[in-house]
Parts: sequence; C-alpha cells; structure tokens
Amino acid sequence: MFIALAIIGGFIILTAGAEALVRGASSLALRLGITPLIIGLTIVAFGTSAPELAVSLKSALAGNSGIAIGNVIGSNIANIGLILGITALIRPIQIQSQMVKRDIPIMIMASLLFWGLLVDGSLSRFDGALLTSLLVAYLGFSYLSGQSHEADDIPGSSTLNPLLAGLLIVVGISLLVGGGILFVDGAVELATLFGISELVIGLTIVAIGTSMPELVTSIVAARKGQSDIAIGNVVGSNLFNILGILGLTAVVQPIMASGLNIVDIGVMLVLSMVLLPLAWTGLRIGRREGALLLMVYLTYICYLISNAAS
Repeated sequence: MFIALAIIGGFIILTAGAEALVRGASSLALRLGITPLIIGLTIVAFGTSAPELAVSLKSALAGNSGIAIGNVIGSNIANIGLILGITALIRPIQIQSQMVKRDIPIMIMASLLFWGLLVDGSLSRFDGALLTSLLVAYLGFSYLSGQSHEADDIPGSSTLNPLLAGLLIVVGISLLVGGGILFVDGAVELATLFGISELVIGLTIVAIGTSMPELVTSIVAARKGQSDIAIGNVVGSNLFNILGILGLTAVVQPIMASGLNIVDIGVMLVLSMVLLPLAWTGLRIGRREGALLLMVYLTYICYLISNAAS
C-alpha cells in the first residue's frame, strides 16, 4: 500500500511543483530581463536536479556508491533519451543557436571529463572540487551572457510580482524535491522486492524517479510554448548532475565506481553527442528525432533488464 501511495502521491506533487516552478521562473526572466534559456539552464535546472543531489548525497554517505553514481549516469541518459524524446513527441522543441554553439558542447565536454576522472575507478575529493569549480565558472558565464535580453521577447509568459515569482520558484523546487524523494522511495521499495541489484536500481528506478521533475517540468514548459526552458532544463540538469551533484557528493564523500561498466557511461556519452547534430539540423527537435531518442532509451533499459536477469 505504501509503495502505491508513494509513487502516485510523488507524481502528483511533482506535477504541482513543475507548474509552480515554470510559472515563477518564466515570470522572473521577464522581470530581470534574462533569457528564458538562461533561466532554464540555471534556476530551473538546479531545481529539477535537487532530488538527484539529495539521493546521491544520501546514498554516498550510506556507503551505496553504486546508487549515487548510477543515479547521475542514469538520470543523464533519461534526460536526453526519455525526457527530450517524450517532450518532442508531444510538441517539437525549438532550439536557439546558442544552445548548439555553446551549451550542448559544454555538456559533452563535461561528460568526457567525467569519464576521464572515472578511469581510476573513483571520484576523489580533488575530482569533486574540480567539477564543482567548473560549475561555478559556467553559472557565472551563463548569467553574464544572458543579461542583454529584452523582456518582452518571451512568449506565453505573464509578469508576476518579483516576490510572488520568487515564492513560486521556492515552493516549486520544494515540491519537486519532496515529490521526487517520495517517488524514488516507493520505486526503490518495489524494485527491492524483485531482488534487483543496487547499480541497476540506481541506473533505472532511481534515475527515472529523480528525473521525473525534469520530465514533468519540460512537458509543462513545452506545452506553454516555453521551449527554451524545456531544452535548457535538460541540458542544464545534465551539467548540474555531473559538475554539481557528483562534484559536491565527492567532496563530502569520495565515490567508488564499483560495478559500473563501459556500456552505461558509453550510452550517456553517445546520447550527449547525438543530441548536437539532432539539435543543429533545423534548430529544432521534432517528433521524428524524439521517437529516435526514446527508442534508444528503451533499448538501453531492455539491455539493463536482460543483463540483470542473466
């Protein structure tokens, strides 16, 4: 009974949190004269990545490094394959040239750096400090580069009082964190009943559960015509997951990459790299591209399930 209530209740809370976060964030962009893309890459991405941070820190401190690192890799795979795939199937996503010229390439480089740091089988405190410092540098650069935007260029937004917009963002992030953790707890309990391994739980159940805020937020943003927030949320969340979540987690508690194989990180790298040409072509991710991304993700999940069963 708890499992069903946790999963269903978590999803309902996630939906409410996503609505509040998107509305507050788009209004704040209007007020501050910052592009919705920068808001998506920073505030929205951080908010929707908060469950990953909570789960990874909790798992690492409890000695469950497999869940901590599997959560991030699995979430990044889900963000591109599952979330962008479903979002594009519902409504094609328009892409700004800045995204393909700067942000997606930075995400690819961060993924390659993460792979390089894992060569020795762990993420040390020094590795974590390096990743965290790169995140701070990226955020500073993104903020400075996003200030020359005219506020009335943002479609489909209504201007709220700055305090109300800020309150909506805080409430939205809080609901996303609470709903995400509740969803994950129920999902992990369900997976444990079937005897699924720790790493597979991290790569699938926990990863999908902690990616639910990104999924719901991207769908809500796309349906409101806020494509910049939808794509910025995904790319920004992937950057936060690698640079921020793994960085902060490794600073607090060094992470061992036990049980991780080349297929898992390989799929993450391939999807990150494939996203660039898909986004570059026509500066949009249409339904065909969405179907392709979703098919790759489902194939990967089938591989994990069959591998675990054998």
